[in-house]
Amino acid sequence: MNKSKLTLSLFLLFMFFINKNSFAQISNTEVDVLVENAIKKFNVAGAAVAIVKDGKVVYKKGFGTKSTETKQPVDENTNFAIGSNSKAFTTAALAILVEEGKLSWTDKVKKYIPEFKMYNDYVTENFNIQDLLTHRSGLGLGAGDLMLFPDGSDFTIKDVVSNFQYFKPVSEFRTHFDYDNQLYLVAGEVIARTSGMTWEDFVQKRIMAPLEMKASYSSLAGMKDKSNLSSAHSSASGVIKKIGTFGDMMNGAAGGIFSNADDMSKWMLVQLNKGKYGSTLQSNLFSPESQYEMWKIHTVEDTDPSPRYNTRFRGYGLGWEIANIKDHLSVSHTGGIPGMLSIVTMIPDLNLGITILTNTENGGVGVFSAVSQTIIDSYLGLADFGWTDKYYAHLNSQKNTGDEVVKKVWETVKSGKNNNLKKEDFTGVYQDKWFGKVEIYLKDKQLWFKSYRSPKLTGQMQFYKANTFAIKWEYRDMECDAFAMFSLDEEGKAQGIKMKGISPNIDFSFDFHDLDLVRIK
Repeated sequence: MNKSKLTLSLFLLFMFFINKNSFAQISNTEVDVLVENAIKKFNVAGAAVAIVKDGKVVYKKGFGTKSTETKQPVDENTNFAIGSNSKAFTTAALAILVEEGKLSWTDKVKKYIPEFKMYNDYVTENFNIQDLLTHRSGLGLGAGDLMLFPDGSDFTIKDVVSNFQYFKPVSEFRTHFDYDNQLYLVAGEVIARTSGMTWEDFVQKRIMAPLEMKASYSSLAGMKDKSNLSSAHSSASGVIKKIGTFGDMMNGAAGGIFSNADDMSKWMLVQLNKGKYGSTLQSNLFSPESQYEMWKIHTVEDTDPSPRYNTRFRGYGLGWEIANIKDHLSVSHTGGIPGMLSIVTMIPDLNLGITILTNTENGGVGVFSAVSQTIIDSYLGLADFGWTDKYYAHLNSQKNTGDEVVKKVWETVKSGKNNNLKKEDFTGVYQDKWFGKVEIYLKDKQLWFKSYRSPKLTGQMQFYKANTFAIKWEYRDMECDAFAMFSLDEEGKAQGIKMKGISPNIDFSFDFHDLDLVRIK
């Protein structure tokens, strides 16, 4: 070997070790410190983390407590609600049915649900299975989610299937991304009608059982042993407090699954293995062709061209967010129901997957964002960016801005007690075409609001300005207080109500703005 070749060989060897080191796995000790710091900083009761790399589980661990009341520790088998990370299970279930020839991705929804009806005839007749999954319906963000939030309403899948006709589109069909939960419930109904079993049974038997996700459940009702179930919490007041466990929806296709770090490792591995599973990858949950369909962009989203990641594209696949970071494909999703927040993120090129499950509203976002991005950065060979501090500053600023708005509203309410409005002019029964009836009534000489179909939406109404009242709900698991803006006739008697959330930080699923309540009594 001559000198030039030796020099070249040594250079290439040197570059190999640099490259290998730059993609080195973050150490378990470093992950421990990272998570412990994050749950403390973001005021989160507990969390669980799993990392898979190159076909193996390299990290799984619980942190903090399942409940601030019991103080029992979280472990890798502690169950959390994974919220919208359930959507990928729904698309996998549909992929299985496609491969069995029981439906096609482009079949019209009406083929399976004849009573399905959208906001106009063209959209109704042309709405297909993939349209249910890709957030491009033309409806606004979270349209109809008051049928789900808060829990405890009596809405059924029959209501969901027929109520889309009453919403006004905010964009042209298939042209714009607006996140939607309700259409995933319809997808769950398609699965039920084509498979002959409920969405819950299908996911449990056809996905969780073969993957040996033995401690995961497709519904809260199906969880016979709740001894290792994490409790939901809120830290909105500055103090972590336990809140109620969110009840089952009409089906779980949009967000009904409960799982844990250990089982979610198995879920990530089957994804990274293109549908293959088993000790020798001898079995197939779905084909590589189905995975391609789930992992390709169907709806384009706006891209934030971060110089850190050189992100050039972003969009929604089938149950997954798709983007590029540093020329690598990123496949991810977040999930959230009251008091439970989660993320699953994978970099297939690096054969890397990360799941983070948390049990505290608000702070959980900071934990799963900061921890997941720090871990990903370590595999990308990027220098530490201080994500925990950056997210803490951002979320604090966002919260403070929202809190200031809310504070001013209630200060105005307090100063306006001596208004001259006659309360009896507002009492009565009002009805919205999709949400049903609400009643405005007097209780201890104060106006109160109650929903007939969503009983947790009950609260005292206090005068704000003009014909507007501020409602403080008895339901406090999430910040969702709302304005009620009355329209009056020529005699000053209320004829209708429009609503909207008070806080700019209100969760989009409280879509009060979609209501058009008209007096009927």
